[in-house]
Amino acid sequence: MSRIFGYGEDALTLWALKNKLAVILNAFNDPSNPEDCVVFYRPSFGRSGGNLSAQFGEFDAIVASKQTIYLVESKWDNNSRFDKKEVVLRSEQVLRHQLLKWYINNWDLTYSAENWDKIREKQGSISYKVIPPKTSLLAKNLQFILTNLIGNLSSGDKVIVENVLLFFYNHACSKPPAQVNGDFKIVSIEYGEENKNNFISL
Repeated sequence: MSRIFGYGEDALTLWALKNKLAVILNAFNDPSNPEDCVVFYRPSFGRSGGNLSAQFGEFDAIVASKQTIYLVESKWDNNSRFDKKEVVLRSEQVLRHQLLKWYINNWDLTYSAENWDKIREKQGSISYKVIPPKTSLLAKNLQFILTNLIGNLSSGDKVIVENVLLFFYNHACSKPPAQVNGDFKIVSIEYGEENKNNFISL
């Protein structure tokens, strides 16, 4: 089998999704089995910004357990000394989470390209962005991702959405922060034992 090595936040995120998913679930007291989760790695919702654009960027990961949907941003210590008490996410990162949470809370599993106008009718409550037309690639991505995320949840009332900051640190040179802006929860993962000259084996 090929040996694959990766570097930086992206590689650490993929490594954590493959090997440390239980750590994320445990941080939220989520009893779901990691094997029952649906995971999207670096899903993109377009990169053009602005209020007149329907696009709102790329997540590092999205995870749907049987009871909760986790929207994930990742940061790492760059394998160097990190001792900041707080991580401050950019405004566009916070907005990205707000937007996808809106879609999740307003989505219905019966929605498709044929009745996409039903979600567009709800646009009044998301005035700072526009809903993409049903023929666009973004609309198709949203349909696929939302259907798979919500479809993985056990039946229940309101969908629970949690914002997660995955922080990767090497305990030999740094420590995780205690705070993050917004309504994010920090989940710290130590990667020092996996570090091979700044690369991670995937």
